[in-house]
Amino acid sequence: MMNNLRPMALMASMFVSTALGCGQTEPSGPVVQARETSTTVVADHQSQAPAAEQPITREWAQWGGSPARNNTPVGRNIPTVWKTGKFDRQTGDWLPEGSQRIKWVAKVGSQTYGNPVIAGGQIYVGTNNGAGYIERYPAKTDLGCLICFDESTGEFLWQHSSEKLPTGRVHDWPLQGICCAPLVEGDRLWFVTSRGEVRCLDTAGFRDDENDGPFQDEQHTGPREADVIWVLDMMAELGVSQHNMCSCSVTAAGDLLFVNTSNGVDESHINLPAPGAPSFLALDKRTGQVLWTDDSPGTNILHGQWSSPTYAVIDGVPQVIFGGGDGWIYSFLGAATDDGKAKLLWKFDANPKESKWVIGGQGTRNNIIATPVVYQDKVYVAVGQDPEHGEGIGHLWCIDPTKRGDVSPELAFGGSDLSKPLPPKRIQAVIAEDGEIARANPNSAVVWHYSEFDQNNDGQIDFEETMHRSCGTVAIRDQLLFISDFSGLFHCLDAETGRPHWTYDLFAASWGSPLVVEDKVYVGDEDGEVSIFRASANREEALREEDGEWVPYYGVVDMGNSVYSTPVVANNVLYIANKTHLFAISADHEKAEP
Repeated sequence: MMNNLRPMALMASMFVSTALGCGQTEPSGPVVQARETSTTVVADHQSQAPAAEQPITREWAQWGGSPARNNTPVGRNIPTVWKTGKFDRQTGDWLPEGSQRIKWVAKVGSQTYGNPVIAGGQIYVGTNNGAGYIERYPAKTDLGCLICFDESTGEFLWQHSSEKLPTGRVHDWPLQGICCAPLVEGDRLWFVTSRGEVRCLDTAGFRDDENDGPFQDEQHTGPREADVIWVLDMMAELGVSQHNMCSCSVTAAGDLLFVNTSNGVDESHINLPAPGAPSFLALDKRTGQVLWTDDSPGTNILHGQWSSPTYAVIDGVPQVIFGGGDGWIYSFLGAATDDGKAKLLWKFDANPKESKWVIGGQGTRNNIIATPVVYQDKVYVAVGQDPEHGEGIGHLWCIDPTKRGDVSPELAFGGSDLSKPLPPKRIQAVIAEDGEIARANPNSAVVWHYSEFDQNNDGQIDFEETMHRSCGTVAIRDQLLFISDFSGLFHCLDAETGRPHWTYDLFAASWGSPLVVEDKVYVGDEDGEVSIFRASANREEALREEDGEWVPYYGVVDMGNSVYSTPVVANNVLYIANKTHLFAISADHEKAEP
């Protein structure tokens, strides 16, 4: 396996990793004391009881499984060894001969980034039209597709088809399809299309021979078609101009639906066509009515905004937490407001103030593509950029969400009055040559920060001791935090202190996020391999030695094609989508059926 991902020249970070505990030597630099708070996270799968005492996860009805977004379902006997079988080169059909532990395989598109969602006996995947399931749209027709399959058999049921926008790649990049995951509750489903629409669908499609409304303008109502309930066109109705694609995996609290609009730059990568358009929305999920909007990133959006919102109740206060295209994290009251305006609770600049945005990924300032995760009182999120921008220095943060106001690590000062903080700036918050400075923020919500850490205590920072850009979302269980980065490193940290336990070089970029189930950690990569580690803080337990080299404890499985999405588990079945196929993997299917 070739490794074409070696690190760029590492830049000295303004901050070093900060941590407490473990009885080890503290790193140089500021140390931040972990704070104790009393947080209640709703609909979270984070109980610390042993897995044997917990009921297995039956449904994984949104990205991350719950509004807290922590990909840690409960399962039993989830396979670590399987064989995918073979495929017909002309048709792409699965040939089960030689397969092992494969329950079924379904064709998806030619490029698949959407994470599988399982609910109500059905499974949903966002992809493009490479499979050509709808007769009126042959496979050569470029579409954004949300495809619904039967959970038990993998049988195709219905498809929602989004035709490409005429403006082309600036708004709707060719062949990218639907890059998000839907939210499913009962007989309703919500998702964001590649055309910049929020849509509510009937989970039965037109298979129930009913056209549910109020939207009843579908021209095609056959059993393989989607049944639309309502539509909010964010471009036409709210003035949003998404960059390259619109991608947000929505979440909800009661009747509220939360959406990141993907508002961004134009084809010049400099101009913002709609800086005043909303970046964050709260809708009535029953009707699509807009309840409040917020445009806080405004003129400071760096590129696009493809993060997804997170919701939790913290100290009795409902919070909806967004990653902004300006590199800030924003938390709002997760409820409808009397005046129809968003109520900001706190905001956090996830970049050092002297970091600089440079077009094409050559700078040190990043936006946020990952989804924030709430785990035991805290918010966890990493910074990154469009994967096409390549490698670069990254930052992983643990944030105290009980603070209010500007809770960034630092504040910027400059000009004639050094007592008043400067407002945020797009390209660079602090320009030292102009006499501007950064000072520690006394109201900082930093619990810990990780960008580099001298794990071997040799006085140098090696490639394996560095956090790089990531669009991956953390997964945390039993205080073990796992995350992958673009440079191919897989990191295991202490979730409470931020101290790294170990890193492992996958030798391939990883776009997706880890799955933690039982004592196993799964992560896919661009080379099409799924690495399976033991969930342990001890590197010698997470890995094993083979032929003089350390490898993932449970091994590596070749999926035959790039794995950009995230593995998930429901009903003791492991689901993994590579670029072209969705695999249902189960211990109950030891060998291929005759």
